[in-house]
Amino acid sequence: MDNNTLQSLADAVFSQLFIELEASGRHVHVTEAQAKALFGHSLTPKRPLSQPGQYLANERVTILGPKGEFQNVAVLGPARKEGQVEISLTDGRVLGIEPPIRLSGDIENTPPISLLGPKGRVDLPRGLIAARRHIHLTPADGEKFHVTDGQVVKLQTFTRRPCIFEDVVVRIHKDFAASVHLDYDEANACGFQNGDLGRILP
Repeated sequence: MDNNTLQSLADAVFSQLFIELEASGRHVHVTEAQAKALFGHSLTPKRPLSQPGQYLANERVTILGPKGEFQNVAVLGPARKEGQVEISLTDGRVLGIEPPIRLSGDIENTPPISLLGPKGRVDLPRGLIAARRHIHLTPADGEKFHVTDGQVVKLQTFTRRPCIFEDVVVRIHKDFAASVHLDYDEANACGFQNGDLGRILP
């Protein structure tokens, strides 16, 4: 059996058992109107992200909290229907505000937060969260791993400091690409490095 065949077999086995891990740093989502208020124009793509249709924008903002701030924070596109700021729990200590742990888009009764761009300031009446750890899967991936949308699972990490994360939410959509999203607190806790893998536990 040649090397190419062996590699193909190994890739096939890996895809049936493991999901790639990703570490997601603090970032911001804005509406079209908010982008124009902050930057004077719409968001401009810099590079695509792992999830289809999502991109890192060229634009950056400063997050302003009651006690501190973060400068040069990434903005992700495309523009959304409502602004949202995702930080870690550690980031919240620096800002002087405690973010609730939520899935992206679940911003009811979340704290307000302010953003500063080169052209102006936007005060969000709500939208500050710490992202709940989750797994993006396609419907085919869901069948392969025997999980459903919204299911809460345990995830074993194969990292420098291996651990098992509980309370990991499965998110299934036809436009997703398979990946596990951890924030930097979680990524540092397990010793994450690019290319590391995780496995949904039965």
